[in-house]
Amino acid sequence: MKRQGIRIERLSKRYGAGDTAFLALKDVNMQVAPGEVVGLIGPSGSGKSTLLKCLGAVIDPTSGRMTLDDRVIYDDGWKVRDLGALRRDQIGFVFQAPYLIPFLDATDNVALLPMLAGVPNDEARRRALELLTALDVQHRAKAMPSQLSGGEQQRVAIARGLVNRPPVILADEPTAPLDSQRAMAVIRILNDMARRLQTAVIVVTHDEKIIPTFKRIYHIRDGVTHEEAGEGRGFE
Repeated sequence: MKRQGIRIERLSKRYGAGDTAFLALKDVNMQVAPGEVVGLIGPSGSGKSTLLKCLGAVIDPTSGRMTLDDRVIYDDGWKVRDLGALRRDQIGFVFQAPYLIPFLDATDNVALLPMLAGVPNDEARRRALELLTALDVQHRAKAMPSQLSGGEQQRVAIARGLVNRPPVILADEPTAPLDSQRAMAVIRILNDMARRLQTAVIVVTHDEKIIPTFKRIYHIRDGVTHEEAGEGRGFE
């Protein structure tokens, strides 16, 4: 099946009711193609976190439509019975902090998700090692998180987000704690892996170091998005 990426149409999110109601997202439209990395930027309180949580099926939108590849997952209500399985198998997450499990080595931190999805242990570890190799941390495959540098931990976290080959990756401030060199390495990796696996990647960021790399940017302010062309100093 040819991948279609993610499409969001007229997505809204309201908190509260009556006089206390607050519209955090207002008819948001967004489309990210397979293999594309786009930036989502905006001031604090603009709706970035709310949008990311809706996209990640962490909270319920109020209205709108979301399509993942060729499957409608939300249309004024969830069209997916098992949201946990959706998050596990179809949506990859990369956070500001790696959140690695401290008592599992790098390989098992990556292999855990496919294992939970029912993939045999040997196959899950094979997939994990393949990604760790692609991310140039295969030599740390047996290292525990406490033995990894910050950059190595983030690469392992990216491998974990990609291991089930999801159609979309949601990256929330993935370069915030990193210096310029490591931040650019992370965004280069995300671009490379997006192309290799034909994954759509949305990067929420305030990091001015990486914003010039995006070819397309969505600005969000007061719950409303505006698309614009970026500088596009990406990685070909």
